[in-house]
Amino acid sequence: MSLARLHFVQQGQGPTVVLSHALGCDISMWDEVAELLSPHYAVLRYDHRGHGQSEAPVPPYSMQMLADDAAALIERECDGPVHFVGLSMGGMTAQALAARHPQRVRSIVVANSAQHYDDAARALWDARVKTVLQSGVPAIADAAMQRWFSASFRARAPERVSALRARLERCDPVSYAASCEAVRNIDFRASNAALHCPALVIAGTLDEATPVAMSEAMASTIPGAQLHTLPAAHISAVEQPAAFAQLLREFFSKI
Repeated sequence: MSLARLHFVQQGQGPTVVLSHALGCDISMWDEVAELLSPHYAVLRYDHRGHGQSEAPVPPYSMQMLADDAAALIERECDGPVHFVGLSMGGMTAQALAARHPQRVRSIVVANSAQHYDDAARALWDARVKTVLQSGVPAIADAAMQRWFSASFRARAPERVSALRARLERCDPVSYAASCEAVRNIDFRASNAALHCPALVIAGTLDEATPVAMSEAMASTIPGAQLHTLPAAHISAVEQPAAFAQLLREFFSKI
């Protein structure tokens, strides 16, 4: 299994925090959070395989591959284990990374994510893959924006929403579909129960893509995990960056 060459940026000084973005996004998803953390932390953001400026290996993709990509980046660029923060697909990467490469993480934060999908949810992922391969990523952009952001945020920050939509629409459809399939196939219920690192789970009270119940299930499975909610839809780190960063700082300060 080959690793992907990942595009990344680093800023700040202090303990290392790695930020892992959602499906269809890139490192720009973390702009505000990275700026808020960088006075006290060394922040590394990267693009997943097939996203942004990272390499797009030939599919299929799996969440284990995404975790191995991240572990190789951490080993090469970071001085010891890191606080790994992932949102949505990034949160799934965090769960896989902590299970496969526990020596690479001091803690994990899993935001707006899931540990398993039932058959009905998997069928929805299959339908999205079919649409993207037949009609391209722009065909699912309207629905994605409604999932990603609350109506109030779309109204008050149209430029931010437009910029993230443009990045989604630029995704290669084959790589995007392969990433959807990696997400579709997750099942961390057993491995999460065996995790030993500190864990914070963040849920959005307005998140229809990964509802609070999914975060509650994760938090109840991971030993000692904390659970907090934010008044946001799916991409909570964009919609509530100050509150998101504050949760991270409070969590890290106790480790």
